[in-house]
Amino acid sequence: MPNDYSDDRLRLVARLYYLDGLGQSEVAKFAKVSQAKVSRLLALAKERGIVRITVADYDPRRRELEDQLRTRLGLATAIVIKSSEGLEGSDLRRTVGHFGAAAVDALIEPRDTVALAGGRTIHELVHHLPATRTKSLTVVQAMGTVDSSVNAFDAQEVGRVMAQRLGGSFLSLNTPAFIPEKRTRDALLELEQVRRVRETLARARVALVGLGTLANSVFVERGTLDPSMLRELERAGTVGEICGRFIDARGEECATAWRDRVMSIPIEQLRKIPHVIGVVSGSDRSAAILAAIRGRIIKALVIDELGAGALLAAPPPAEPVRPKTRKPSP
Repeated sequence: MPNDYSDDRLRLVARLYYLDGLGQSEVAKFAKVSQAKVSRLLALAKERGIVRITVADYDPRRRELEDQLRTRLGLATAIVIKSSEGLEGSDLRRTVGHFGAAAVDALIEPRDTVALAGGRTIHELVHHLPATRTKSLTVVQAMGTVDSSVNAFDAQEVGRVMAQRLGGSFLSLNTPAFIPEKRTRDALLELEQVRRVRETLARARVALVGLGTLANSVFVERGTLDPSMLRELERAGTVGEICGRFIDARGEECATAWRDRVMSIPIEQLRKIPHVIGVVSGSDRSAAILAAIRGRIIKALVIDELGAGALLAAPPPAEPVRPKTRKPSP
């Protein structure tokens, strides 16, 4: 575009458009140019510093809800993201991920080992982490793959993206998340490559995990959890799922056959990680979140404001009757 337009002419176009609120066709008549040229003149006005656009600072977080969550639930960190009315599904997950990423990035230190689960909200958050590539992390897959059709939300894919964006390496747990027989699961645990992953998970300082429920579980959605196992988990008092481990209202892993066949980081190991960050969107996970907090599994939470409101409105979980311990299968 010719650069010989005078500053005065550019000021005219900018004044009419930005201050007087005229449309581009009207501005074109005043400035005696074609309508198509108006947008180019406005771009040139920005280039020359005639137009400087400022945006008032926007805080995407609900700080008062964060304070309440920390005080009432004893969380070390609470990050509550504002959400527009009616926002749900993928749009809500994108909002939580976009605005929660910077706060999570601040919790991850250079050379950290990070245990990582999959999930749609975690996927959004990881894709919005700053692409600094300077942290030299070791990112470790915390749970095997749900099925053979690995998608963008699975830990294998999310982990690679995280290592690329923040810098570092990714260690994959190349096994199914659920093994039909305990004997086969135990044999896989003895494989050198699986032992290496488990040993690295034991050194994790940070973990990013999602929280599911029996009504909203990737294992039900993708057909891994059959109706008979679902009934067994219900009878055992399941209220939530973390990294493929189903927990009751006390935050204890449910004593079912599933527990003996899952390939993922154990609940006890999660408890030992200093910064276990639950990443959640939506208001249907309150019981699962409360159980994970009660069980000292998660220590930090990233959530949208409606989810935070539902969590604060939910009564503390009553002390459940502990199911009888099932003897491990041979």
